Amino acid sequence: MNRHDHTEFGESRRGFLKKASLGFGSIALSSLLGQTGAWGANLGDPGLGGILNGTHFPAKAKRVIYLFQSGGPSQIETFDYKPSLAKWHGKEIPPSVQGSQRNSGMVADQSTFPLVKSIYDFKQYGQSGAWVSDLFPYTAQVVDELCIVKSMITEAINHEPAVMFMQTGSQLSGRPSIGSWLSYGLGSDNENLPNFVVLLSKSSGAQPLNSTAWSNGFLPSHHQGIQFRSGKDPVLYLNNPHGVHDHDRRRALDHIRQLNEQQFDIWQDPEIQSKISQYEMAYKMQNSVPEAVDTSNEPDYIYELYGEDAKIPGTYASNCLQARRLAERDVKFIQLYHMGWDQHGSLPAGIKRQALSTDQATAGLIQDLKQRGLLEDTLVVWGGEFGRTSFSQGRLTADNYGRDHHPGCFTMWMAGAGVKKGMVYGETDEFSYNVAQNPVHVHDFQATLLHLMGIDHEKLTFKHQGRRFRLTDVHGQVVKDLLA
Repeated sequence: MNRHDHTEFGESRRGFLKKASLGFGSIALSSLLGQTGAWGANLGDPGLGGILNGTHFPAKAKRVIYLFQSGGPSQIETFDYKPSLAKWHGKEIPPSVQGSQRNSGMVADQSTFPLVKSIYDFKQYGQSGAWVSDLFPYTAQVVDELCIVKSMITEAINHEPAVMFMQTGSQLSGRPSIGSWLSYGLGSDNENLPNFVVLLSKSSGAQPLNSTAWSNGFLPSHHQGIQFRSGKDPVLYLNNPHGVHDHDRRRALDHIRQLNEQQFDIWQDPEIQSKISQYEMAYKMQNSVPEAVDTSNEPDYIYELYGEDAKIPGTYASNCLQARRLAERDVKFIQLYHMGWDQHGSLPAGIKRQALSTDQATAGLIQDLKQRGLLEDTLVVWGGEFGRTSFSQGRLTADNYGRDHHPGCFTMWMAGAGVKKGMVYGETDEFSYNVAQNPVHVHDFQATLLHLMGIDHEKLTFKHQGRRFRLTDVHGQVVKDLLA
């Protein structure tokens, strides 16, 4: 036999084996293609107790709006009121409090670690009596809609791995994001818009964001987050080139689909189906996206609710309004990213700017969803990737200080579908340095989010490189105390 090792059918042995192995993969693929949409509701492996259509149990939420405050908002200046820090102000943090928790490399040369109280005052609001900083007067007015979790903990101490961990369940890049898992598991409720849309605030801070935070990872590529941008082209390369008419594009897509289907029949490669799905979605989005993002017909009272910045495309307020419009159109997962919360120095001024640009729009979104009846089946999440230290980074003065990254405790909140209203859950110690009661790990939060969407986090899996992966890796528990 010659060096190419041909079979009697005239093809190489390598090609034959490749087709054969892909044929085995098509057995699994056929179960996926039989579901709703291109991939359908494949909730794990049926042999492992998963289900193929619907959800594992009745869902409380139909969609998620995740307001990600990138950079790590200080819990001490937002929702974790610590009056006892006043008596410790300027004194060294006790070694017994710091314990074995590590600091970032940015304070490696710092010889003193003075505790610092918040420069901003707190008051109690609503029937819940939750403490809210003076920085958030609008959020304070909707506090009885919120489920505030003050006992979040994470494992990462630097931004990118911490963002990856919160968004994908792993500190390493390459895993699917939450939105991609939901798209893969639940399919679509709107065939003309993506399942997973990403909105970034423009010019909101210098801390960069990696697009792998909304990546599909090893899931089929049509489950990746689609970034909507401000301006005339919300999605890049979506519109037809000059001189190309709609019917020409339709004919071209039909021919391309036929060629792709022929290739799929030969190779049984799932990514070919993803390519077909993406082409079709792009065609549908040419009409659906401009209508979805056009806010010109929104009444004046809506802009008064979200704030004047909502009239400026690309701002956080504008993106919150866009999120409501996408929620109305049943987009499954809407991810907002607002950067600029990374205040290592000049924290009082920096966090004030952040609050001014986000507070009214955040509260306006909650109120707007509620008045439209959408809050009943929409889960809204607010929070960053970690918290900040209770000691000052850099020089402490009478009116200025900074705070370093702190994974040991931070605050998030949820509102809407399936969570208890007006609840404050968990406690930190008097320094807001360690969790004192009811810790909630990042994987616990992710398991709870999936539970609210009707998914058992242990059953939503995808086999990759010989291992079954899931969003919560190998642990995580639903925090049932948060559920309504």
